[in-house]
Amino acid sequence: MVSKTSQTSLQILYALSFSHLLNDTIQSVLPAIFPVLQESFQLSFTQIGLISFTLQMTASVLQPMIGFYADRRPQPYSLAVGMGFTLVGLLILSQAVRLEAMLLSAALVGIGSSVFHPEASRVAHLASGGRYGLAQSLFQVGGNLGTSLGPLLAAGIIVPHGQSSIAWFSLLAILGMVVLIRVGSWSQTHVRRAKQNPQILQRLHKSFLPASQIVPALLILLVLIISKYFYLANFTNFYTFYLMSKFRLSVQASQVCLFVFLFSVAVGTIFGGPLGDRFGRKVVIWFSILGAAPFSMALPHVGLVGTVILSACAGAILASAFSTILVFAQELLPGNIGTVAGLFFGLAFSISGVASAALGRLADQTSIEYLFQVCAYLPLFGILAAGLPKLPSAPPAVIDPTSTR
Repeated sequence: MVSKTSQTSLQILYALSFSHLLNDTIQSVLPAIFPVLQESFQLSFTQIGLISFTLQMTASVLQPMIGFYADRRPQPYSLAVGMGFTLVGLLILSQAVRLEAMLLSAALVGIGSSVFHPEASRVAHLASGGRYGLAQSLFQVGGNLGTSLGPLLAAGIIVPHGQSSIAWFSLLAILGMVVLIRVGSWSQTHVRRAKQNPQILQRLHKSFLPASQIVPALLILLVLIISKYFYLANFTNFYTFYLMSKFRLSVQASQVCLFVFLFSVAVGTIFGGPLGDRFGRKVVIWFSILGAAPFSMALPHVGLVGTVILSACAGAILASAFSTILVFAQELLPGNIGTVAGLFFGLAFSISGVASAALGRLADQTSIEYLFQVCAYLPLFGILAAGLPKLPSAPPAVIDPTSTR
């Protein structure tokens, strides 16, 4: 029989995953409607790029700072407040007619995302019951599903009905706020009981490795994240162009293939965390990055069916890495759960933006097919995982927020 505590914690994890789905659906809608904004207001590509830059920077740069603050002064209801920023941003965008208003809306959505990710990841860690990898995977899979759903919803709602229909997506933000208020109440109870138990707090902040091992390990994890998101950015931005160029697919058919890839990424996210809990995070990190190499390296040399299959395999394997990498980093720096989450989520956002520009320039100077041949070698960076230390095992510090004792 599942205990009341386990049931409560699992409900919180599902609520966080669902909220992550809503948040990332909204965030992925914005780039999907750029063609609508460009056609309606005759925006240049530079102006479109400025809107995207504003969204990415506010959604990335602020995250480590917000996570650092939350670690030291937890704000249980900040999740709902962050979703409130997103709500206001959507409403402004639905009525915006000037570039300044569009930039403001993008900044507000980005701020909402920067508040959400580190704090939600920290709460997922609290609700994990010691199964940190499983908790982060459940949390992360919601975001990946939302990322894949955003463009489909934009194509079905905003493209045919115009800019004003963006306001309908505010209902998603309102739903997210309702869910996150309940999560905030649970988190507040949890934090209060943690403060009443000095032994728990000491274990939560105890470091198991010296700084001489922590710093190199963090550098390795950052390199692995960079290689992973460069590879994913290549697919997210240029996979459709690759399919249209090499196999003469239509735009619609190439979008379906992109959805298959993005869905495989969402599926792969589910498995990385639990496998790390069971077999050790270092082994899973090594496999999750390096294991994608055979598929990525074979992909540029096969036909259409093989390309779709290999891309799905590479995406699923590679996606399993993030949750495990994040938990590994959090275990390197206990007591800094939100800071680490903010750093890695923020890095993921910023790297995606930098990679898009760098890879686009490479494709312009060479060809889209050459781009995929070069990116095929990125998963080989996974060999660096051999340099990660083995973390000593320690009993998880689990607090029962429902306890009356």
